[in-house]
Amino acid sequence: MAVSASRTRPDDHAAHEAVTRSRAPGILLGIGMGGFVDGIVLHQILQWHHMLTSEGDYPKTTVAGLETNTLWDGLFHAATWVAVAVGIWILWGRTTVWRWATSGRAFLGWLLVGWGLFNLVEGMVDHQILTIHHVREGVDNTWVYDGGFLAFGALLVIGGWLLARSGERISPIPPKRL
Repeated sequence: MAVSASRTRPDDHAAHEAVTRSRAPGILLGIGMGGFVDGIVLHQILQWHHMLTSEGDYPKTTVAGLETNTLWDGLFHAATWVAVAVGIWILWGRTTVWRWATSGRAFLGWLLVGWGLFNLVEGMVDHQILTIHHVREGVDNTWVYDGGFLAFGALLVIGGWLLARSGERISPIPPKRL
């Protein structure tokens, strides 16, 4: 009796589940982590920009401007924290019983996709469309930093997607029942 080519083997289904189960939480956690890296490294440590530094009405050289930028930086951090919290909540719900069914490789890949998506969306919306800030303020070639931010985001999306898809080839082994 011939087996239909359209049917999948049980181990193929388990491998597919291992990849798709971690997609949403991985992307959400990646968005949050990308936001944390942006906010902590670029806003606070390097102080290259704040949320509204290019907007014009809130320069970082005045107390009032810095106070407004600090408020908006805090709201930005709160939003990225919510993305991380929701990602953890979804991941926890999907892996409590079936922890073996989540591929670590796929999860890391989706996390990188989320980080890259954060960079692409934030870079296009805030840096290019709204121009409320650039990656590095006060330099002659802001486009070099903005372009590098977007390119890095695109590399994260592509590399993460490839890594997540490679998780399908690694079939998780379910725990043995006693």
